[in-house]
Amino acid sequence: MTESRSPAAPPQAGWMRVDAGARDRIVVLNQVLFAGVALLAAVLAIALGWVGDLPTFILGLTVTLGTTGAAFVVPWNRLPHLAGLIVPVCDVIAIALLREATPGAALGILWAFPLIWIAWSYGWAGLVGGSLGTTAVFWVQTAIAPETDIVPATILLPVTITALAFIASLAARRASAQRMLLEKQSRYLQQAVDRARRQEDVVIDVLDALDFGVVRIAADGTQLLANEAHGRLQRARGRDGRMSAYAADGVTSIQADALPLSRARRGETFDNLVVWHGEPEDADRRAIAASARELTDPDGSAAGMVVVSRDVTSEELAIRAREDLVASVSHELRTPLTSIMGYLDLALDDETISPVARRSLEVAERNAGRLLELVADILTMSANARKGAAVSISPRPTNLAEVMTAAIEAATPRATERGITIDGSGVEDAVAYADAHRIRQVVDNLVSNAVKYNSDDGHVQVSAMSDGLHAWLTVSDDGPGISEHELPRLFERFFRSDSVRGSTTHGSGLGLAISRDIVRAHGGEITVQTMQGEGTTFIVRLPASDLRRDV
Repeated sequence: MTESRSPAAPPQAGWMRVDAGARDRIVVLNQVLFAGVALLAAVLAIALGWVGDLPTFILGLTVTLGTTGAAFVVPWNRLPHLAGLIVPVCDVIAIALLREATPGAALGILWAFPLIWIAWSYGWAGLVGGSLGTTAVFWVQTAIAPETDIVPATILLPVTITALAFIASLAARRASAQRMLLEKQSRYLQQAVDRARRQEDVVIDVLDALDFGVVRIAADGTQLLANEAHGRLQRARGRDGRMSAYAADGVTSIQADALPLSRARRGETFDNLVVWHGEPEDADRRAIAASARELTDPDGSAAGMVVVSRDVTSEELAIRAREDLVASVSHELRTPLTSIMGYLDLALDDETISPVARRSLEVAERNAGRLLELVADILTMSANARKGAAVSISPRPTNLAEVMTAAIEAATPRATERGITIDGSGVEDAVAYADAHRIRQVVDNLVSNAVKYNSDDGHVQVSAMSDGLHAWLTVSDDGPGISEHELPRLFERFFRSDSVRGSTTHGSGLGLAISRDIVRAHGGEITVQTMQGEGTTFIVRLPASDLRRDV
């Protein structure tokens, strides 16, 4: 939306140069200045014996003093602006009388005062009119004076006075233009301030309408802004705001300097930091999730932090209820599945069963094994979720070549059924400070996925190496790859891509999530490189030595 702006009126040449409110002050100041100089000139004329016509001289002083008194008494701001001309015109007459009474005193220069005043207050019209009038009075006096010769001063005095008045007029126009520009800028600035205040009010109203807390923290750690929702969340911590705080697991106590606001004041950034407020046995304890982001000024310098928090008690309780249910069901399934697997092994050990029955039992054993693996994965994830901590490991120096070789041997039968070759020629001796059992679980998941989601007659490349600081595991396949929009969710629990979900390939979506947790628990990282239609490569980095001991 554009604003219609009328052009600023130019300074008028006549009677709009001076504000009415300041007219009294200007008249008094100008007249007092002129009267002071005129009285000084009169004293000098008397002292030096220049007074030739005493009555005229006294009349000139009387006009000067009377005009000065009128300048103080008359309310000029209530009169029309042209009425102010009376004072400088009276001054011109007074100077003419004083000059007539003191022909040798050269008091004509005093005409510069009223003429400058007229030019300043009334623009070009005042300049022209005042100059012509003053010059006419001067020349008339010169012409009627007896035995007066034409000298350079006869011409130079009016010209000099007019030049001074012209300079004053230019200065007045410039001052008026600058004043109008300042007034215009002041109006624009006031409009900008009003708009900023309105926008600030709208932002505050919007923030107060939100159901999550928002806090703005300055660079020095002081709190600049907080909405109503933040106040409600603070009250949820107790009357004094000092209710006991616990980490995301709900049982690990945390100190005040580890709370979200304290960390944000130190300049830390974080996402969805969950803090439980209240004792574990309290039924009304609350869980608050907070995120902090750093703010920067246009010049790139730090401008503070913004912290957003919300009550996630219901969500956390629902997640825990789901985890407890999943864990309970999984425990109930694990016992009968273990028994089924045991009895199937016993049945398969019987050499008297027919080939048809053996094939049926093997199918049942494979499916029971897959179901048992699924139950084990679910139990692992549920345990980690309840603890709110990383996977427990027992690391020690481990040769990853042995782990990789064992995983390849275990996956080879299933790969052979589909004509998939597993190439382990890139496996070298690589020592890592790791839990061999847990890393075997990671390698089994990666190799199993490479076989499971590969195309028939495909190829899987497995390698291991070390650079002295880290050990590297790589599992590559030439399968269909992973689409770009699915990559961010690849390591989420229970996530399965759309293409796999609609196929006959079975899976729980837990293998990669568990693998990532295990690798991170070792202080390492797992990454993926893929392009749809060109295969996938998983890279695992593990420490070659005990990082804590090295530190």
